[in-house]
Amino acid sequence: MNNRVIPHDPTWASQFEDERQKIAAVFGGVAVAIHHMGSTSIPGILAKPIIDILVEARDLEEIDNLSHGMTKLGYEVMGEFGIENRRYFRKTKADGTRTHHVHTFLLGSPEAERHLAFRNFLRFNKAEAQEYSGLKARLTKGDGVTWDSYLDGKDPFIKAIEREAVAWQREQTRV
Repeated sequence: MNNRVIPHDPTWASQFEDERQKIAAVFGGVAVAIHHMGSTSIPGILAKPIIDILVEARDLEEIDNLSHGMTKLGYEVMGEFGIENRRYFRKTKADGTRTHHVHTFLLGSPEAERHLAFRNFLRFNKAEAQEYSGLKARLTKGDGVTWDSYLDGKDPFIKAIEREAVAWQREQTRV
């Protein structure tokens, strides 16, 4: 695993936008919304330099039918890849460096809600965002860091914040 987390790069937003346009062209009207998510979408925190994208879709079967277009963009089609009712795509450079993850869920799914709530909550709550950034730094320090150990180390923090973030997001939309 490339155990590198780096300071926020302001070009990540434009990298997302470039990719968003390409994905929108592939999925057309089936994609209701395309969001930048994950740590690269949260200014001021450390992140692995991989652009995470969340697509909210009207129909996952239609996404499956259009996935050949993602292959043409350089994505590997991964199917659900461990999360029911998700369509996952990943893009890797020729040297093996991962550059993008695309997570596609049905519009209004709990999975989409939790990912977007987590992002929105950390954008708004700087103290929690910095706590998360510090955790990521500790998890990637030293030799022998694996992808699994990194993910496992973040999981308790993410789960705790997600519960709070979803409740917070729902309250924000009621206001």
